Amino acid sequence: MLLGVVGVAVLLGLWDLYAAKGPDEGVRLGGETYVLPRADDSTMPHTWDMVRRLGEPVSSAPGQPDVLRAVLDASTFTLAIATRGFVIGVLVGVLLALVMSRFRVAESALLPWIVLSQTVPLIALAPVVRRWGSQIVIAGEPWTNEQSVAVIAAYLAFFPVAVGALRGLKSPRATHLDLLHAYDVGWWRTLRTLRLPSSVPFLMPALRLGAASAVIGTIVAEVSLGLKGGIGRMFIDYTTTASSDPAKSFAPIFGAVAIGLVAAGVVGLIGLLLRPYRLAEVS
Repeated sequence: MLLGVVGVAVLLGLWDLYAAKGPDEGVRLGGETYVLPRADDSTMPHTWDMVRRLGEPVSSAPGQPDVLRAVLDASTFTLAIATRGFVIGVLVGVLLALVMSRFRVAESALLPWIVLSQTVPLIALAPVVRRWGSQIVIAGEPWTNEQSVAVIAAYLAFFPVAVGALRGLKSPRATHLDLLHAYDVGWWRTLRTLRLPSSVPFLMPALRLGAASAVIGTIVAEVSLGLKGGIGRMFIDYTTTASSDPAKSFAPIFGAVAIGLVAAGVVGLIGLLLRPYRLAEVS
């Protein structure tokens, strides 16, 4: 997480440097194609202008909260949905990996479909999930758009977890498996004592990618479904004032970055708990 903060700081420094020294008309290739954006205040406001805008009210209407408070509330809303989707995605991914590692025919049947599932455009999947969800009632409670967004986040998160966990579960050497088999150790005990510990170096990179995918999926699904209260909807609302208030339109980006850093930090804590098994992490 610390390296992530340093990376964001370097990126902000490069932003301010180009905003101060770059040409107002941008850099073009062949006279028409922009290779670098315009560096005027309406397109690239300085970071201190963005930070200053965070402390000001959202609008001139009375009783409006500061932009920072609005971003924090939206980030909390989005993070809660992304966490729900990430947990579901991890459970589904690990379960699929267990089934595929246990039965060779299941791997041959499921793995191609798992890979194929990620070729469906998210922008097209979101309305389908909402339509199907509108027909579901659980314990007398109707399906909500928040649940649809969580499902979409899980849809993106389960893929790297399933593939990474499968590689990890199949990573033990044949000699180790043969030794346990010679001692008549059953599949479940072999899973607990050998396969699961061996899968940790493969699983941790998958969890990082799954957490990032869950955050991205949540924000994109919020935009697609028009779900109010989250960072995705805030992007749409604040973009409408980009020409008159450019610093405000960048505020949701800070919220999205904060959510990503929190997700990375949580996965990092999981990695600390599993450190005894991370002798050789595989990217």
